[in-house]
Amino acid sequence: MTRPVAKGDGAGDRFWQALHEEREALERALALVQVRRRIAVGPEETAQAKREEADLLVDLDRVLTRIRAEEYRRRPGARQW
Repeated sequence: MTRPVAKGDGAGDRFWQALHEEREALERALALVQVRRRIAVGPEETAQAKREEADLLVDLDRVLTRIRAEEYRRRPGARQW
């Protein structure tokens, strides 16, 4: 879902904001799952929380990679692939 972002492009700014909102939501969910894992009562509950944590970490890594790519693209003289 990459696309060129022109200076002053309102859609580009909305896309940028949406990426950061997604990052924030994932970070909050990750924090909650980590607390749930620490206070889990049984091994099944702990295992479920660990699986959810792993899934959230993959999603967070994906979003952070997209943010870094957009940061690069916003730099003056950035090469467009």
